[in-house]
Amino acid sequence: MSMDLPVVVGVDGSEPSLRAVDWASDEAVLRSVPLRIVNACLWERYEGSALAHDLGKPAGGVLPQDLVRDAVRRAGTRHPDLKVTSEVVFEEPEYALVRESRNACALVTGTRGRGGMTEALLGSVSLTVAGHAHCPMIVVRGNHDNQARSGRHGRIVVGVGEKTTLDFAFEEARRRAVPVEAVRAWRCPAHESTDHPLLAGEPARLHAQQAVEALDAALQDAPADVELRRRTVEGPARTVLVEASHHADLLILGARRHPRQFGLQLGRVAHGVLHHSACPVAIVPEQA
Repeated sequence: MSMDLPVVVGVDGSEPSLRAVDWASDEAVLRSVPLRIVNACLWERYEGSALAHDLGKPAGGVLPQDLVRDAVRRAGTRHPDLKVTSEVVFEEPEYALVRESRNACALVTGTRGRGGMTEALLGSVSLTVAGHAHCPMIVVRGNHDNQARSGRHGRIVVGVGEKTTLDFAFEEARRRAVPVEAVRAWRCPAHESTDHPLLAGEPARLHAQQAVEALDAALQDAPADVELRRRTVEGPARTVLVEASHHADLLILGARRHPRQFGLQLGRVAHGVLHHSACPVAIVPEQA
């Protein structure tokens, strides 16, 4: 894979997508690659009138080329030496962004589109693309103002998965010079609990120990040049990871890809984390 593949960011003119431009610009600089800004829409169907209403302009007064031009200007202001290209594509955003992911080192989107009737539709774009992207995808969450800030917590959290996901986490930490916190959630099944006073807690200790051993096994090849913190937590994985996101600059998860399976390929944990994380979430494709 070429080292010059760009970071691609999808924009739609909303504040979340402008924060995504900021984040993608920073990521491109960290990786020393170009930034590619893409606006994909079926303009005549819903985009023009919805955006014009949101911006307080007459229908027909806002063009996708204007959105892209503003995004390019924003990226250039943030990083004047960054090489930026852009394109407007008239098709469903889901299809366009999944196709863009074939030739990207990372794909970045915001969490939601604009408000009102289009919110559910455009909010589904990130979920759909996250389930099908061919490269790591970062969904920028967490801030509720018009800026993307990075490095507030000085920590990356990874939900322990396959080597591909861990390698991505180590690379991101290396670029930022921050530690990685590797988290594994565990639970004691209800049917294993007991009321016998001498045995109470034994199943839980067993599951806790198994979680520690699984975490150690997954991290046995961790690089020496990245500070690594290990944590096992009792609870549902989704809850544990969302709580961890409050103290992270980036939360990284793996998503299994089934080449012959169609439809949404995003597990319940990733789906829940994408909805509730307090920080940007990276979804890394893993082969099933």
